[in-house]
Amino acid sequence: MDIFSIITILTVLSAAFAFINTKFLKLPFTIGLMIISIAFTLVVITLGKINHFFLEEAELLIGSIDFETVLLDVMLSFLLFAGALHTKLDSLRAMKAPIAVFATIGVALSTFLVGTMMYFVFLAFGHGIDYLYCLLFGALISPTDPIAVLGILKDADAPKKLEVKIVGESLFNDGVGVVIFLVIFKLAQKGIDSVGAGEVGLLFLEEVVGGIGLGLITGWLTFRLMKVIDHYETEVMITLALVMGLSGLAHYLHVSGPLAVVVAGIVIGNKSPKIAWSETTNNYVDKFWELIDVLLNAILFVLIGLELLIITATEEYLIFGLIAIPLSLLARYIAMAGPIAIFKERLDFIPKTGLIMTWGGIRGGISIALALSLEPQMERELFLTVTYVIVVFSIIVQGLTIGPLVKKVARTMKSA
Repeated sequence: MDIFSIITILTVLSAAFAFINTKFLKLPFTIGLMIISIAFTLVVITLGKINHFFLEEAELLIGSIDFETVLLDVMLSFLLFAGALHTKLDSLRAMKAPIAVFATIGVALSTFLVGTMMYFVFLAFGHGIDYLYCLLFGALISPTDPIAVLGILKDADAPKKLEVKIVGESLFNDGVGVVIFLVIFKLAQKGIDSVGAGEVGLLFLEEVVGGIGLGLITGWLTFRLMKVIDHYETEVMITLALVMGLSGLAHYLHVSGPLAVVVAGIVIGNKSPKIAWSETTNNYVDKFWELIDVLLNAILFVLIGLELLIITATEEYLIFGLIAIPLSLLARYIAMAGPIAIFKERLDFIPKTGLIMTWGGIRGGISIALALSLEPQMERELFLTVTYVIVVFSIIVQGLTIGPLVKKVARTMKSA
């Protein structure tokens, strides 16, 4: 199936599902689309048992899409930039220390906790798996998905202090999480004895520090370019060129593309509206990236629903997935507890910050994309199914309940 046909089918499905959700279900946008997409997929599977044509065509569509490449190499940069563009530096600056700890030490600790707990779960069921592969699973499931978090928090009306922490952490921890995943992936490929600690540390620093540095430089240069002109069409094109060019450049330089895009987006979003952009330009750039965000989010969550077609849904795999849900939440809560305790008094955290950040840590497409990148000998099918179960639970159950939880805490703060 050619690329234009794939894009056409996904766009038509996204528009149809969006209409159904807006007209009838009235659920939060991304959650509604994924629920409808899963329901649609189940209908296709049922029809496929009656007539193989339906299932064969659906499998042909999904088989033609490299989900890992589409999300990690194409969509992710656009979605992260759209989110970072609206993240205010003043709020981030006040919370920079806890956000940095959440997005680095928090993700690393969660990776270790999830990997270790799942290792013993598999042993208990007589399904022994290499510990390094379990750590790979911990690395891919620990980062929260900024794409899912941003969309859901918009509807939750979260207190600003809390929103900044959750969104700030999500924007940065996926980049760090991908780096941790790549480091462990390299160890699993080559063998832990063939890769020295210095090489691992250098790779991590190169990806993280290099990504942040590249984002700062390109963001500042782009800001300077837009400062000397006043032509909204050109300035919108410049932001688009930045995101596309930065992704390719980061890949060439072997630094973290997601971190580079986030940093560049924050630089431009905070400096340009006040200095480089006219009011007209500001409005057009804002609306352009808002529409890009909505369109790509719609396609992404429809894709997540359709990925059900390639999941190996055996009873054993589903049981492991159900067990992994509370374990991954517990690992996140423990990983958040230390930093929250350290910064709680100095930064005046709101009540139940640990609980809300744990429940608000939505897993999404990034985790599925990383699971798809595993090699067969790394228990790819098992971890893909477990990851899918966690992601579906996270987006639907956590996504639908985080709003009421946040509002309840907000009411408690107002009455206190």
